[in-house]
Amino acid sequence: MLNVLKAVIFGIVEGITEWLPISSTGHMILLNEIFPMEVSPEFWDVFLVLIQLGAVLAVVVMYFDKLWPFTYSSKHKRGKSGIAVKPEIVVLWLLIIVACLPAAIVGILFEDVFDRLFYNPLCVALALIIFGIAFIVIEIRNTGRRVRITSIDNMDFKTAILIGLFQVLAAIFPGTSRSGATILGGLLIGVKRSVAAEFTFLLAVPVMAGASILKVVKAVVKGAGFTGAEVSILAVGMIVAFAVSLLVIRFLMNYIRKHDFKVFGWYRIALGIIVLVVFGIRRALI
Repeated sequence: MLNVLKAVIFGIVEGITEWLPISSTGHMILLNEIFPMEVSPEFWDVFLVLIQLGAVLAVVVMYFDKLWPFTYSSKHKRGKSGIAVKPEIVVLWLLIIVACLPAAIVGILFEDVFDRLFYNPLCVALALIIFGIAFIVIEIRNTGRRVRITSIDNMDFKTAILIGLFQVLAAIFPGTSRSGATILGGLLIGVKRSVAAEFTFLLAVPVMAGASILKVVKAVVKGAGFTGAEVSILAVGMIVAFAVSLLVIRFLMNYIRKHDFKVFGWYRIALGIIVLVVFGIRRALI
């Protein structure tokens, strides 16, 4: 029961931090230090990816109309009814795929290397602080400037590729935040805040779903097996992350209509300092 309660807490934190540009990785590291789950390393890896999958399912539900390219038409070719394809959604999927390719290639080839080199409290804290400062600086720089892209319909492949390159930073450095990197990249190249956030949500569908499926497959191939209690923990974390994500995505889209991202920059800096202090004290006591 204690691990189920912890799964609820982790699901809540994942649902909040996955979509706000504040790094879910940084929060998971800190939370696991405070409330460690008594599970095996193999189970922990699968748990993390499945609660991410729960979070991304919220995007699929909320943006289903924008992501589903098929529609039923009663006036199809030759006067027959049938399934029609929405060309604007096909183009959107091409933009998403183009933006995801750089991070997908880097992640597939070097994920284990980057995890070994950079998945530690010091690197996560530095990424939190550095990108927090970047958010503040770029928002100050953008004050009074006209945005170049005011709608996803105005998005072109050059912009999608540039945002995708920023997403690579999140693939390399834990603590950068996937949403933080892509939103920051969008702001830097002149994309409207709400458009940058919305495109980031859509990018999460193939990126996070693909990463989750890949890690689960790896675990199965290695022979990982879970008890009924462990499956319950996975289900609880995933469902909670899904429900919280629905609320947080709505909140963020409403928030940025009237506010900028500087508050998240300051939050990242504060969290990075806390991570440094907590693990610095821990290391000193060992």
